[in-house]
Amino acid sequence: MEEIEHKYIEVNGLKLHIAETGNGHSPVVVFLHGFPGIWYSWRHQMIAVAKAGYRAIAPDYRGYGLSDQPPQPEKTTFLDLINDLLALLDALSISKAFLVAKDFGIFVLSRFVVLHADKVSGFITIGVPFFSPLTLNLQGLSEGSHLARWREPGRAEADFGRFDTKTVVKNIYILFSGTESVPTAEENQEIMDLVQPSTPLPPWFTEEDLAIYAALYEKSGFRTALQVPYRSLDEEVNITNPKVDVPALFIVGEKECFLKFPGMEDYTNGRLLKSLVPNSEMVFLPQGTHFVQEQLPEEVNQLVLSFLAKYSNKLQ
Repeated sequence: MEEIEHKYIEVNGLKLHIAETGNGHSPVVVFLHGFPGIWYSWRHQMIAVAKAGYRAIAPDYRGYGLSDQPPQPEKTTFLDLINDLLALLDALSISKAFLVAKDFGIFVLSRFVVLHADKVSGFITIGVPFFSPLTLNLQGLSEGSHLARWREPGRAEADFGRFDTKTVVKNIYILFSGTESVPTAEENQEIMDLVQPSTPLPPWFTEEDLAIYAALYEKSGFRTALQVPYRSLDEEVNITNPKVDVPALFIVGEKECFLKFPGMEDYTNGRLLKSLVPNSEMVFLPQGTHFVQEQLPEEVNQLVLSFLAKYSNKLQ
């Protein structure tokens, strides 16, 4: 992808990798990945927004991809990622940006918007919507769910360690794009066992895509990625009022497996979410799965560009 440039920015004592494309003087759109996401997760959206006249930036979090590992990965927190994002904007002299996030990147985005609303022109979530830390409920999770299993120190490491990095990434993509329910293992299974070796990749995810993801995770490993998000979900956050007034768009795939977590569908369709983000709209994509921005890039891009156009004009 020749249109996308790569650079390293010194942030909080670490060199963070960022991918960037577009006009340096245009409104900025920062893309925040999840797991097993990486900057490359946003390849389709970055090129689309750049062609529309925006500056697109996608960082790898600390400990992910091409960014430096923190000195103690097992002590990494969501607050570290939030502080890194704030410092990154300052280092790039960006006073305000649009934020786009998916998967656990939505946790980073949601907390950042609450803590630093003055830095945010608007935001888009892909998958589950804005998620306040005060609404997170880990009760009722099945012991066999990936969330419960990967929160247990050492368990995912042992599970993943039976395979090469490429197979781990492949299995996760297959698991979360091929089901509308949360992947859940039996007592005598691990999460990786849920995928048959002969199962093909989703048709929208190529062998080249897989090779790029695998190379990036081969470089970084999974130590930080398992700490944040999975082992930091119950991290205490000093937030008393999670309401935000900046404009927001929630893009939700109707086949998003995380909607099946306890209470998530009620939250997504209920009054609480609207009270937290009153200036928001929600769009459902009937065929959308967990990786909807890669699965249906043209549909997602159009929604993103319409939102950016609407609220960029209001900034002028």
